[in-house]
Amino acid sequence: MEETLLKSKMENVLGLMISDIGSIRTGRATPSLVEGVVVSVYGGTQKLKINELASISAPDTQSLVLDPWDKSIIGEIRQGILAANIGMNPSIDGEIIRISLPPLTTEDREKYIKILSSKLESGRVMVRQIRADGMHEIKKSFEEKTITEDEKFASEKRLQELTDEYIKKIDDAGETKKSELLSI
Repeated sequence: MEETLLKSKMENVLGLMISDIGSIRTGRATPSLVEGVVVSVYGGTQKLKINELASISAPDTQSLVLDPWDKSIIGEIRQGILAANIGMNPSIDGEIIRISLPPLTTEDREKYIKILSSKLESGRVMVRQIRADGMHEIKKSFEEKTITEDEKFASEKRLQELTDEYIKKIDDAGETKKSELLSI
């Protein structure tokens, strides 16, 4: 497998991880907490993410404001957020939806750190799987005599370095998120 392809796959995993851990609630309100929530709208005929239905803003650290582009589905968006069971209680205020976030308790923070740890481990596993696929390709090329033994060892070394680099990036993103979770 070509090194640029492996790097691109690992970059995709990193991007996926960063967006995934972005949805974990810290002490402050961010649009990423709700933008991926899928809502049934227009009488259940369509399932769309909130970021496809409304603009999302965080006017302060404890609240979110959703401004639906189609005001007729405001009730369906509210119901979708409630149905997602993400611990938020949206209220309709005229033509917008307001969500006030209560401060996190110590138990909440511990729970979110456990969720963060499992998501980070999933990311590391995905990167290691890409490495395993790459190692298999290198071994196959060596057995087919398309690369020399020196090229095999050099490729394996570069692949391991690439893997270490992306696992470190995942760990760094996790540490940043963990410090956000622990700050009050």
